[in-house]
Amino acid sequence: MVAQSIKYRYDTQLLIEGENLDEDKISDYFNNNFDGDCLLAVGDEDLIKIHFHTNEPWKVLEYCRTLGEIYDIVVEDMDRQSRGLKG
Repeated sequence: MVAQSIKYRYDTQLLIEGENLDEDKISDYFNNNFDGDCLLAVGDEDLIKIHFHTNEPWKVLEYCRTLGEIYDIVVEDMDRQSRGLKG
């Protein structure tokens, strides 16, 4: 196994469709509960786009699913990409 060269390995992106979504509350939850960086939580009360680098993308998916329907889910392995491999 090759040593990991990136602190947060997985680029996690998805859309959340729901009702009364609040990007500030979602951002606060991420900052208080997840280890990662490069957070983007943007949108409106019906649709939020999430972009986040983490080593535990499944936790992001579990949380976001509690907020509404999640789709367009992409989890890319940035460490593999940095080594020229398919992410």
